[in-house]
Amino acid sequence: MSFMFGFKYENFVQSPLNYTGGKARLLPQLLPLFPRNIDLFVDLFCGGGCVGLNSKAKELILNDKNKNLMEILRLFKTLDLSEILAGVEKIIADFKLSNSSKFGYEFYGCNSKKGLSSYNKSGFLNLKNAYNKDKDALKLFVLIIFSFNNQMRFNKNGEFNLPCGKRDFNAKMQEKLKNFIFALKDKKAQLENKDFRDFDLKILNKNSLVYIDPPYLLATASYNENGAWSKDDEKDLLEFMQLLNAKNIKFALSNVLLHKGKRHTMLKAWLEKNQFKTHFLNFSYKNCNYQTKREESKEILVCSYGV
Repeated sequence: MSFMFGFKYENFVQSPLNYTGGKARLLPQLLPLFPRNIDLFVDLFCGGGCVGLNSKAKELILNDKNKNLMEILRLFKTLDLSEILAGVEKIIADFKLSNSSKFGYEFYGCNSKKGLSSYNKSGFLNLKNAYNKDKDALKLFVLIIFSFNNQMRFNKNGEFNLPCGKRDFNAKMQEKLKNFIFALKDKKAQLENKDFRDFDLKILNKNSLVYIDPPYLLATASYNENGAWSKDDEKDLLEFMQLLNAKNIKFALSNVLLHKGKRHTMLKAWLEKNQFKTHFLNFSYKNCNYQTKREESKEILVCSYGV
């Protein structure tokens, strides 16, 4: 089997949302491990949506429990690209943020190495305050564009609380947005905002694939703050996958067995009890061996089907 070693992640549709735990760089390894003929692909914890949008299935459902995230994706799906671009440009102008693609870095007394945070700090803070009051999805997207590492994070009160980042709505981000929106519309992706326990399994059959990329129990990433993912959630997810298997519905799970010295004992015990196929992935793409049982490997893909 060819594992797409010659492909770079830049060749795939990339998300303008740098969602923590996103699988963009693992796509050359993940996609060949999915079944070839899938009628419906469900990206159950879709995050930035890059895995689902790069799948070859006839139909696609992007689902995530994060309401703020799904509001942005709905915005991308319903509005024309020209409307979104015009809206972003207006927010940038209204809050006096930088526009380096038009004026360059020197116009703002900055350079590409240092970045634009010193110029944008005040406008970014005003935009953050405005969004935390009106919860406008387009304002949230602009915040993400200008935030640290293009990510989003909320505090216990539901307020966006990342600091200003070094970049702005540059040419690279604009290209990502354009390609992502075109792919979202071309795929006619259905968007859902459900907890995985509430997902309707009646719409799935043996020709469906449920891709599962949950918050990692071992991680301390922003998506796992404030008790967002617990051992009970992990237990329920393991039972959910067993239910899928019992109904002859294919699934593929992304997770880790080892992270920063911590072992995922619950997942390891579950894998030993169930005869699912475990593929060890190499994030660096060097000397990949998909079947070598190396527990020190960080990322794994567990499949309920043979490849």
